[in-house]
Amino acid sequence: MPFPRRDIEAAGAGSGDDDSPAAKRGKPEAAGARPSLTRTEAAAAASVLALFLVGIFCVFRAAPRREFEQILRLPRSLADVRLLKDNLAVYARDYQANFILGYCSIYIFMQTFMIPGTIFMSLLAGALFGVVKGGILVVFTATAGASSCYFVSKLIGRPLISWLWPEKLRYFQSEIAKRKEKLLNYMLFLRITPTLPNTFINMASPIVDIPFHIFFAATLIGLIPASYITVKAGRALGDLRSVRELYDSKTLVILFLIGTVAVAPTILKRKRIYE
Repeated sequence: MPFPRRDIEAAGAGSGDDDSPAAKRGKPEAAGARPSLTRTEAAAAASVLALFLVGIFCVFRAAPRREFEQILRLPRSLADVRLLKDNLAVYARDYQANFILGYCSIYIFMQTFMIPGTIFMSLLAGALFGVVKGGILVVFTATAGASSCYFVSKLIGRPLISWLWPEKLRYFQSEIAKRKEKLLNYMLFLRITPTLPNTFINMASPIVDIPFHIFFAATLIGLIPASYITVKAGRALGDLRSVRELYDSKTLVILFLIGTVAVAPTILKRKRIYE
């Protein structure tokens, strides 16, 4: 018995590709898409790269040959910071612009590739330049380095962070999903308080789809309190016995209070909704 023509056409249509919106959402096309930077992110990445290259050039051009090893040495302890301060005080005074550019390059390099020791670089900035100038320098370079890490992670970091911190990444993603409307406040809280490591935040932010402008603003503002504490300690480097003294219980309470102020608008908004 021959099938009706309309049944055959319907069967043929069903066997083809479904172009309905629901079917398109189900296709794994986006999963295979290669991540890329937006124009704004690409411009920011180019600026950070240019700053890094100029800084390295200035160090090699202006520094005396005998001081290369001292200037390019990465501090690993308080003893290293004290040694660098003594060795670089004259150079930082006579070649201040070159030294600052070189300092920025080293700091950005360390933060981009998650090399431990940026806290010692912050102490060094305080020891050499004081609280105001050192604080500005640290906040600027820390923001640039964090942004560079953000870009690298967005392009190639997903497999690495999924392997290093799978549980923490899932937790972070769920928390971000809950706070889409007040994401800046939440990111400020994370930056101000030691709730999550900064290295993890730098790498995980692009993976959980935190926009760069939110990431940048939260980093620039949120790092100010901790940077002030570290740079101020650098002024009294001789009295500092351990890095742990920087973040004692009193300091942590202050940071959490400041962080609470950052998330207060979110808390108040939720309270009004429930009322």
